Amino acid sequence: MNKVFGMLVAVVALSFYILNTLFWCLPIFLLSIFKLIPITALRAFIGRILDRCATGWVTVNYFIQRVFSRMDVRVSGNYELSKKDWYLVISNHQSWVDIVVLQRVFNRKAPFLKFFLKHELIYVPLLGLAWWALDFPFMKRYSKSFLAKHPHLKGKDLETTKKSCEKFKHTPVSIMNFMEGTRYTDTKHAKQSSQLEGLLKPKSGGVGFVLTVMGEQLHKVIDVTIYYPNKIPTFYNFLSGRVKNVFMHIDVHEISNDLIGDYATDKEYKKHIHQWVSGLWQQKEKTLQKLKLEAESQGLN
Repeated sequence: MNKVFGMLVAVVALSFYILNTLFWCLPIFLLSIFKLIPITALRAFIGRILDRCATGWVTVNYFIQRVFSRMDVRVSGNYELSKKDWYLVISNHQSWVDIVVLQRVFNRKAPFLKFFLKHELIYVPLLGLAWWALDFPFMKRYSKSFLAKHPHLKGKDLETTKKSCEKFKHTPVSIMNFMEGTRYTDTKHAKQSSQLEGLLKPKSGGVGFVLTVMGEQLHKVIDVTIYYPNKIPTFYNFLSGRVKNVFMHIDVHEISNDLIGDYATDKEYKKHIHQWVSGLWQQKEKTLQKLKLEAESQGLN
């Protein structure tokens, strides 16, 4: 009976999320047409309106969430955010639920989150076009072996990042990057031989390129650690109301001068960014352990 009820809740909740998406996609699509006009001031103005539409979209999603899931997100850390600042947001990545949690916590407290997305996601019905209209950066990742066979594509990822970040220079933004590049699983962890418990190895390329292009404009790095008691949830777990508790810790780091450079051409700078990212992930492992102990002390694990 519980399974049937959970399935019913998931279907009804999903229906409301779809209706809300359809409602907001219409103005987003219509307004995005005006962004094709090559006038910088007009594009910036339309971009701000689009971000307000996206904020409304997330706000209504949160109300739907409160009705169907009752998910308690417990946020810790000393941080102060502003909607007038530019941020680089990084986080560990375990589930599609991460995106829901991040949007919920940062909505109306910081500029709208713009996620780095795999290029293939642009073909997702409705959402792909909405993400494009909202200037989400779509990235194509090339392996070293692929670039060896197609050397003309070398540096294409940096070029794509530059074009995406150019759009963010006139309106405050929170650029979101899941530095592990994929969702965590025990299988992926074992395959990578990662020495960090509960974390995959971070990739510094995306962050390095953003700092290269926008380092002098970005104000701070928001470092997020997400922990789910019991087990990592699926999106169906979320829809059916089975995700009861989420722990999130937020650290804010200043962007010092040594974090600004040229990731593509400066080998010493690239090495420094690798070391900086490695240090962040070592600290994140400790933070995950603290969140786990906190959940255990409350009888949630």
